[in-house]
Amino acid sequence: MKRLILAALVCSCFLASAVAEGLTDTPENRRAQAERYLAASDPKTMFESMAKKMAVNMPEDQRGRFVELFVSKVDMDALTKAMLDSMVKHFSAEELKALADFYGSPVGKSAMSKFSDYMADFMPSMQQEMAKAAQRMREVAPQQ
Repeated sequence: MKRLILAALVCSCFLASAVAEGLTDTPENRRAQAERYLAASDPKTMFESMAKKMAVNMPEDQRGRFVELFVSKVDMDALTKAMLDSMVKHFSAEELKALADFYGSPVGKSAMSKFSDYMADFMPSMQQEMAKAAQRMREVAPQQ
């Protein structure tokens, strides 16, 4: 009987530690982890960085004003709420925790600081390939 009780106690300790390591996937936990992610990734900074990269294609004397107007006309509260709601809808609590952990880390912050440069570098190639694909689709469409 003592062995049975001891075995049950050991099993319950392992189970408790496994549950403690995991994160229950509830809407509340999803929201909490999404909020952690947004705090770590700072949507306003991402948006401002994106606006600066978009402005590179404008005449130099118009860039600053463009960024200022672009950023000031966006309702960041509404955008952040939409991001939060969408993340809670599509990601599990564990996935959001992993994102928050990564983007809150020094490596994640470093990677994020380079992301707008990456997108600015990659975007022209993507746009060019999309235009080629659209042209090929137009060429095929009349034949069908």
